[in-house]
Amino acid sequence: LVIIKFYQHILALAFAVKKINEDSQILPNITLGFHIYDSYYDSRMTYRTTLDLLFKSQEFVPNYKCNQQKTLMSIIGGLDFVTSSYIAEIIGFFKIPQVSSEGVEQKILNLMDHQYIGIIQLLRHFRWTWIGIFSVDNNNGENFLQKMQPLLLQNGICLEFIERLPQQIHLERFTEYYQIISIISINLMNSKAIVFLVYGEVWTIIWLRFVTFLVDPENKETALLRKVWIMTAQIDFVLSGVQISSDLKMFHGAISFTVHSTAVAGFKEFLQTINPLSDFRDGFLQNVWEQSFDCSFPKAELQKMQSRQCTGEMKLEDLPAPIFEMEMTGQSYSVYNAVHAVAHALQALHMSGFNRMKTRMDKKTDLPNLQAWQLHSFLQGISFNNSAGERVFLNEKGEATGGFDITNLITFPNRSFERIRVGKLDLQAPKGKELWIDDNVIVWNPDFNQIPPLSRCNDPCFPGSWKKRIEGGQFCCYDCIPCPEGKISIQNDCFECPEDHYPNKEKKGCILKLLVFLTFEETIGIGLTSAALGFFFLTSWVLATFIKYRNTPIVKANNCSITYTLLVSLMLCFLSSLLFLSQPGKVTCLLRQSMFGITFSVAISSVLAKTITVVVAFMATKPGSQMRRWVGNRLAVSTILSCSFFQVFLCTFWLSTSPPFPELDMYSELQEIILQCNEGSAFFFYCVLGYMGILAIASFIMAFLARKLPDRFNEAKFITFSMLAFCSVWISFFPAYLSTKGKAMVAVEVFSILVSSAALLGCIFLPKCYIILFRPHLNHREQITKRN
Repeated sequence: LVIIKFYQHILALAFAVKKINEDSQILPNITLGFHIYDSYYDSRMTYRTTLDLLFKSQEFVPNYKCNQQKTLMSIIGGLDFVTSSYIAEIIGFFKIPQVSSEGVEQKILNLMDHQYIGIIQLLRHFRWTWIGIFSVDNNNGENFLQKMQPLLLQNGICLEFIERLPQQIHLERFTEYYQIISIISINLMNSKAIVFLVYGEVWTIIWLRFVTFLVDPENKETALLRKVWIMTAQIDFVLSGVQISSDLKMFHGAISFTVHSTAVAGFKEFLQTINPLSDFRDGFLQNVWEQSFDCSFPKAELQKMQSRQCTGEMKLEDLPAPIFEMEMTGQSYSVYNAVHAVAHALQALHMSGFNRMKTRMDKKTDLPNLQAWQLHSFLQGISFNNSAGERVFLNEKGEATGGFDITNLITFPNRSFERIRVGKLDLQAPKGKELWIDDNVIVWNPDFNQIPPLSRCNDPCFPGSWKKRIEGGQFCCYDCIPCPEGKISIQNDCFECPEDHYPNKEKKGCILKLLVFLTFEETIGIGLTSAALGFFFLTSWVLATFIKYRNTPIVKANNCSITYTLLVSLMLCFLSSLLFLSQPGKVTCLLRQSMFGITFSVAISSVLAKTITVVVAFMATKPGSQMRRWVGNRLAVSTILSCSFFQVFLCTFWLSTSPPFPELDMYSELQEIILQCNEGSAFFFYCVLGYMGILAIASFIMAFLARKLPDRFNEAKFITFSMLAFCSVWISFFPAYLSTKGKAMVAVEVFSILVSSAALLGCIFLPKCYIILFRPHLNHREQITKRN
């Protein structure tokens, strides 16, 4: 079986020799010749053909050259390292240099090291972290896996599977391959990985195509295969034998590392001149023609067989690309350069020997007797321009430094294809920047809609989630777990926003929190301010009414000084609530709780003084009572002053030890920063409220006990109701205050201040104002006495 496509390598060698022999600047008066031997991809046959090359003339006699006219100076090695290594084992004894198609002196493995770097950089470039590997099942394949797997691991890339492909297909061993084919077909068709990395040799593509044919003869599933293939430089897109009528559509969009090449002038025209009827020195040509065009040449022993005749009208250019390419491939270009390297080394060796002999004999000499072993030193470090105009350089180790081209395979319905150069691997570039690739010119599988596909174990986590590694699985596989409330996802992990920011809806970024506090401008602030001012003016009106009608019995009966004190303190209570409705600052935080506590204490003390006055006045009416001396304003004033002074002392001590101060609450609300007053000491705050509660309870008890005393217009009943309302409000205040935050907490306190103050105002004074203004006939001493 002849792999027709590789026939181009033979023609590249013949073309290179032809161009050198026609060039008078290289080896003048010397004609290069060549012999081509088939390795048959078999170690025994490789050894035998190498010995034939060295010793055979008419008959094979090892270690003897019989009537041999040829001068063997160098050997161009095989396409793969294994073949070249077999050859090297024999010719090493005879010091004959071998030039491989990849470089010189078996340096192919070093070039593979560069491919490893390129593969890793390619995977990282497209962020492919979940791949499958197909590798040829031989020593080279094992070396590839041993070097590649640690590199993949270091770069965060996981392997879904590794499948080893037999080096060749032997149909007689089909039963042995059945299980291998089943496993390969499962991974090929059902793999979650989008990217397949393929390391192989000549037969790799043929083997993969063979597997897909066996599992999918009608090519239905294969046509739907949505994969990205990455091929190493040793692989070529080849079809041969029974596969000649197949196509390579499953590899559409493949990305290949190919040995660097450039167009060589005249090569395509040279291929067009190839005719099996005119060149009988080429032992491969007729076999190539018969397999390519399914024809036969006339032979005496086959005269009776009816078959299509091969003609000179059949041209290589008519064959599809998987069978034969008219453009010089990278491997053919390497063969072409290898021939030129040998020629330029021979030229240098010839000139060196010619100059030495001319110096010694001082006369023109004939061509010196060159030996193959002398060529080694001239091959190392050689540099020249080939006929394509490209500079070729082999370093001191005999390694080619041309690098690799990155090509993209585009297939066509007529079974042909085209390789588009989309990048390069520059071996001379700085570390980490060896790979250059142009994403915009890559043609992907049509199912990808020209969008570079993702190949990952999992779909990317949505914003606001973090990656949790699956227990027992590879590190590339994970579960997506939503970030906790208040955190965002950055680089697959959850982080808290800064204190003054909060997560956005998608939990992938932070938004600056708004600074909030209860103000006059917002709706609740406007409502509370309006209520405070309304009650303030209402209290002022009541005070003005009492001052205007101060000489009436109903006003006189209620102790004018206490009444005025109570009304003024209520006015200040209503105004103190406005301190809660402004931006918290040092002054407002210091004043608002203390002013509220003191004014409220004065108001409740006044109510308590009213109640005590009623009780003392009733007790003083009893014969021999010692309470007569307390009757009058002295008791009321002392009650108000003593009760209020204690609250003043408490507030002063509070402000001097742990004064309230403005602070920013970053945590109570997710999207807001609350500007509020820190009370400094919760103990003192509740002491102030507790003291007012004690006064209120005392007033309530005294008023309740005195509600039926026969005083002039006894107002103990009204005080009882007002204290009952007052206590109800402040008992409700504590759970509401403790269960709210921010602006709502302030609003609850302001509401409690307004409602409790309004309860005192309404229960104690509005009935009297009603009588004064709307029932003046009841505002007489006789009516008051009669009612009592």
